[in-house]
Amino acid sequence: MNAPTIMTRLRHSRQGLPPTASRIAAFIEQHPHDVIRMSITELAEQTGASEGSVVGLCRRVGASGFQDLKIQLAGQIVEPIQFIQEDLTERDDFAKVRDRVFAAHANSLNDTRVLLTPESLTLAVDFLRRADRVEVYGVGSSAPVAEDLAYRLLQLGKNCKPVTDSHVQAVSASMTGPDVAIVTVSHSGSTSATVYSTRLAHEAGAKIIGITRLGKTPLARYCDTVLNTVANETRYRPEAMSSRMAQLGIIDALVSCYALSNAAKSIEKLQLSAHVLSEKRF
Repeated sequence: MNAPTIMTRLRHSRQGLPPTASRIAAFIEQHPHDVIRMSITELAEQTGASEGSVVGLCRRVGASGFQDLKIQLAGQIVEPIQFIQEDLTERDDFAKVRDRVFAAHANSLNDTRVLLTPESLTLAVDFLRRADRVEVYGVGSSAPVAEDLAYRLLQLGKNCKPVTDSHVQAVSASMTGPDVAIVTVSHSGSTSATVYSTRLAHEAGAKIIGITRLGKTPLARYCDTVLNTVANETRYRPEAMSSRMAQLGIIDALVSCYALSNAAKSIEKLQLSAHVLSEKRF
């Protein structure tokens, strides 16, 4: 016998739920396609509930949390092939797959470019310049992006380190202060470990730069400035694809703006880095 689906569990649990949980469950039942596009913060606001109430409802109906509920929900209402890439169909040949994947990346980059304002870049560069040290947080698919940004800033002479282990993140974040700038990379803006570390750094007085999806997210409330990415995959996938390209575009723009803010020093440090690395090549 098949296990009941998430929609079935929501429907059958409604009568025994407290009012707030019942209101959340009703919204999910009536707007499933909207819910899989939302962050937990957006759903909480739509239903007049707290994020904790959303998580509580998710657990009542057999999901580990809101992200798990969205994945289960998408499994019912989305074509399975779209978990690979949402623009694909099973009839697509490899040429069409290539074109659609590249088109998704191009759209994500262009939409993110339009959204990335000079004002937000200026503020982010100012935080980096003023900081005695910089830490870059990211876990999962955001970790390589965090490591790339930290390496690029290191090449420019900035005291910078990536922190991609969630336990180390939390301890390090608690020991920051006003002389530290944090860059948090998170596609969803809802990864609990990263949000927790960012909150600790915010409470310690560090300046926070968030690189995350457009929309209200738990991460955004702890950021002093946010560099938003735009990617359609927020709807279905637990991990980033085209958002990763948008994140890389943002860090390239951020690093370039930071380098130009003190071009003479940047050129000197880049030439030094190039010389040092040349010794490692035949």
